[in-house]
Amino acid sequence: MVGLGTIINVAAIVAGGVVGMLAGRALTPRIQESLIAASGVAVLFIGIGGACAGMLQVVDGGALGTTNTMMFIISIIGGALVGELCHLQDGIERFGEWLKHKSGNSGDAGFTNAFVTASLTVCVGAMAIVGSIQDGVAGDYSILAAKAVLDLIIIAAMTASMGKGCAFSAIPVGILQGSVTLLAALLAPYMSDAGMLNISLVGSIMIFCVGLNLLREKQIRVANMLPGLIIAFVWALF
Repeated sequence: MVGLGTIINVAAIVAGGVVGMLAGRALTPRIQESLIAASGVAVLFIGIGGACAGMLQVVDGGALGTTNTMMFIISIIGGALVGELCHLQDGIERFGEWLKHKSGNSGDAGFTNAFVTASLTVCVGAMAIVGSIQDGVAGDYSILAAKAVLDLIIIAAMTASMGKGCAFSAIPVGILQGSVTLLAALLAPYMSDAGMLNISLVGSIMIFCVGLNLLREKQIRVANMLPGLIIAFVWALF
């Protein structure tokens, strides 16, 4: 069944949110603060792992070298420029505010921040794009099923520490992955291995930035970097 992977992923995020909300009520502020820090570290290393897989290669003599450096620099900087001009982060935050009011959470001051942070964590990664394409083209939802397990754990921890806004990240995940799955038949002929690797690398660097946001007060506007994923894909075509 095409689209089953996204359905499983959305259900896992909702389940993680429910678990996090139930656990969060029993946790002291000190434990919640520690969970935020632990979530930040976990997200950092998810990003680092993906970035290393995309950048490091074994060169002559068995030494490690780097590749795709110029591609990711241009993608990140170019994406940030386009995103700032289009005010992407502001749009996502407005959507979060709209959800907050429509879901009856107007009194939750941290709802929007929790929603944006969690949404970026579970939407930006290459697993979301690659898994959705495989689901759409071949009906293979194995990557999205694995992502669902990871998302359940991450969202549970984030919800326990940041609030119920994290659970609503299921909405953008459903929209993004569902759309890519439906368009996969059109995208697949143009999606080379190089394009997938580029998206994986740039997406992993964005996930690293999300982890930094969880650990420090000054925030990086990661959502404004999202056009960098398109730049990374186009780079592979040339």
